[in-house]
Amino acid sequence: MSNMKSVYGTAKDNYSFKIKLKSTILFIWFVILTIICLLPIYILIVNATRPDSEITTTLSLIPGSHLKENWNTLFNDINYSSVFRLWDGYRNSMIITGFATLFTVFFSALTAYGIHVYDFKLKDFSYTVILLVMMVPTQVTTAGFVSFMSQLGLTNTYWPLIVPAIAAPAVVYFMRSYMKSSFPLDIVEAARIDGSSEFRTFLTIAIPMMKPAIAVQAIFAFIANWNNLYTPSMILATAERTQRTVPMMIQGLQASEKFTDLGVIYLAIALSILPIIIVYVLLSKFIIAGVALGGVKE
Repeated sequence: MSNMKSVYGTAKDNYSFKIKLKSTILFIWFVILTIICLLPIYILIVNATRPDSEITTTLSLIPGSHLKENWNTLFNDINYSSVFRLWDGYRNSMIITGFATLFTVFFSALTAYGIHVYDFKLKDFSYTVILLVMMVPTQVTTAGFVSFMSQLGLTNTYWPLIVPAIAAPAVVYFMRSYMKSSFPLDIVEAARIDGSSEFRTFLTIAIPMMKPAIAVQAIFAFIANWNNLYTPSMILATAERTQRTVPMMIQGLQASEKFTDLGVIYLAIALSILPIIIVYVLLSKFIIAGVALGGVKE
């Protein structure tokens, strides 16, 4: 009997050791991944505090003392301030990104809700078409899209950058996958019995239950729209400087040969990603729950 207890105790100790070893290895691996992800951002911030002469000669992980000089150059030097108009860029990018993100998550959630809740003849076909559209690269349709917007007289306006955000196939796919895993249809039936209208059921029941998925996709949509340079650079190609987005202003600094101070350029880039960091911090608590529940195979 004592031998059996000894064998059982040894097996239990080995199992506990394996679990601890696995947890330690995973912890170290995730720490390494975190460092790899955050190191470029940290170097960006450090370089924003250093002079150009040091950036071009040495790599340093210690912040410099040149932040005030870089700041003054960026906002007081007429060459830099005429291209990088921070508050105009923030305003323009926030208008485009805010409305585009809102349209993306709301109408994608509405589409996913309709496909998940209702049964109709073309249900599977409609979903297949949505998935097929997801496979088409943006670059393939850009020329025709820009030409069409030009014919409508909508170039140099924000409408072509906001309204198309309604159609987001990848977000619809994620939302429907999430709903299949965490949104039982019995709730909809109960709401109908209580006399709730279909749209009211979506707003008051579906939206709160989809909050993690909506928050995750809002982060992704915000980042994608805020960093979008490709489409705005064609739609707003001849627009006034006060209409340009932040990425367009950053591109203006990097593309011109007269802007050679890397410390100033790094500072401009650091300021351009500040809203993304704020949005991520505000919504990040939903990411783990949203990805875990939404990442379900069909």
